[in-house]
Amino acid sequence: MNIVVLVKQVPDSGAERTLSATDNTVERASANNVINEMDEYAIEEALKIKEAHGGEVTVLTMGPAGAADSIRKALSMGPDKAVHVTDDALHGSCAVATSKVLAAALGTLNADLVICGAESTDGRVQVMPHMLAERLGIAALTGARKLTVDGSQLTAERQTDEGYEVVTAATPAIVSVWDTINEPRYPSFKGIMAAKKKPVQSLSLAELGVGGDEVGAAGATSQVLEFAKRPARSGGTKVTDEGDGGTQLVAYLATEKFV
Repeated sequence: MNIVVLVKQVPDSGAERTLSATDNTVERASANNVINEMDEYAIEEALKIKEAHGGEVTVLTMGPAGAADSIRKALSMGPDKAVHVTDDALHGSCAVATSKVLAAALGTLNADLVICGAESTDGRVQVMPHMLAERLGIAALTGARKLTVDGSQLTAERQTDEGYEVVTAATPAIVSVWDTINEPRYPSFKGIMAAKKKPVQSLSLAELGVGGDEVGAAGATSQVLEFAKRPARSGGTKVTDEGDGGTQLVAYLATEKFV
């Protein structure tokens, strides 16, 4: 089975993140950039399927030159090769433009199965698998907590607030996964060394047949107009119980429209 895993480099969610004052896009130059956490679960699931059924795993990333660090980290986990879509014109691309570029790249890879994280920690829009499925004309099994492969048939348990739904589709298809699906492996020293020699193909917009005016800030369907840091947390309201604590509490909750 030919499996492609979508991997995104994002600022570390454990560190302070901000937007650039120049163009209101995510500040990446000075951030500690890492693989999007949910994508590590997608990589692990792809490797498990390869180990059980054979095939090849390709990592696909769209991002600046610095994203090569995350590509090598992903390859050290076990995938066979990678494709890096990089072009200066991509800076500031919205989700719609991103899906167009990724769909064009996927069109060159003939994947039976595309796996991605359910969301990225910087955008958190959860729409990429749906957009790609629409552009590619394939099925989308989203929010999977479990995935079973039987030949060309896929069965996923889609995680919901109430439990889970069982959904099926035939390949080719795209599957997005939550962090409940597996436990990602740690790269071994052998894997880290092997990753340095694995092939990484770079693709530009021109090679994908996508115009520069269709991506970036110029082609964005949405933009950030302004931003501000979250205000410091203020002190709470203290209720001193002198026999009427319950009344004071209800009155406060009423003013906050909780009751």
